Amino acid sequence: MIRLLALFGAVALSACNPAQDTTEAPLPGGAWQLAADQSRVAFISVKGGDVGEAHSFGKIDGTVAADGNVVLVVDLASVQTGIDVRDQRMRDMLFETASFPQAKLTAKIDPAALQTLKPGERKAMSVPLTVDLHGTTNSIEARLMVTRLAGESVLVETAAPLIIDASSVGLGEGVEKLRAIANLPAISSAVPVTASLVFTPKG
Repeated sequence: MIRLLALFGAVALSACNPAQDTTEAPLPGGAWQLAADQSRVAFISVKGGDVGEAHSFGKIDGTVAADGNVVLVVDLASVQTGIDVRDQRMRDMLFETASFPQAKLTAKIDPAALQTLKPGERKAMSVPLTVDLHGTTNSIEARLMVTRLAGESVLVETAAPLIIDASSVGLGEGVEKLRAIANLPAISSAVPVTASLVFTPKG
């Protein structure tokens, strides 16, 4: 009986020992890789003044270096609108993917500010982004929400859509081409963009 009580005591102490609770351990340092199959970049187009349509990209890639440098690459040819002919028009007329196949977003974060996040804990961040798209480079302030998931994964979401002006990123003429070929009265040049990105430790 004494040996049995001692065994139960050891188990209880082990369960209560914070050192054994790996879910509460700080996030690891080092580089991070985007889990593309769990991530999404989407945008909304508004035509005719009040008709909104949601679109997304099928291929994205990204990394966060150990020093906090963030790179997100979007394959523009992977645009998905739900209509094949519209996908092709966006590739050819809007993004001109033969000449500009990718959009690249870069940023800098402080890795130490995230390492102490516990599973389920969230942190709001405001991060300056540099957007390289269609031969242009622009800066935009992004409001983000970072959530630590179970284990060591991290979810980064836009807390508010990024409003991209098509004209300022070299897509103004492309928008006009789409409007003309679709015989629409207007297509808004203000494009809300959202992102939901999951990162896991690299290697």
